Amino acid sequence: MRIVVLVSGTGSNLQAVIDAVNEGQLDVEIAAVGADRPGTYGVKRSAAAGFPTFVVDFKAYEDRADWNAALTEAVAAYSPDVVVSSGFMRIVSPGFIEAFDGRYLNTHPALLPAFPGAHGVRDAMAYGVKVTGCTVHWADAGVDTGPIIAQEAVVIAPDDTEDTLHERIKVVERRLLVSTLASLAAEQPN
Repeated sequence: MRIVVLVSGTGSNLQAVIDAVNEGQLDVEIAAVGADRPGTYGVKRSAAAGFPTFVVDFKAYEDRADWNAALTEAVAAYSPDVVVSSGFMRIVSPGFIEAFDGRYLNTHPALLPAFPGAHGVRDAMAYGVKVTGCTVHWADAGVDTGPIIAQEAVVIAPDDTEDTLHERIKVVERRLLVSTLASLAAEQPN
């Protein structure tokens, strides 16, 4: 299974995928890693590991539709079976999702449908829930909506801060992303 991974930041989920591939635990081909801004550590991680990279800089486009078209073209050039949003902080257009037959995988640091959006961890803590977690789902045109593939719970400790909780969720999220990709790869026809 060929994947293109999209990142906006450090690429810690990406590193978990790279490690799993290198250790023979995950049978996927990382066709490329792309970012929405130059200089992301995720792209640097990918380049250091020898994977092709690209940047479609959001700020270089006056029109969001033009950026979405450029991103779609850049990703399509690698013919992925699945596109993985791994800490990619831009909402893509419905046309982007359609271009990849809805095979746009997203991770989210909350148990969807609760606490969607960019501040899932903060929102869960503010609401006072005792358990949150992470979700891997097929993204659709909504924000953190779409069919859920896998979830795992994380108990909120009494002394958790937003940062400590988010770090604990990321550990689970990395494992869940790798296991989800492994399951999807096993379902792919040879």
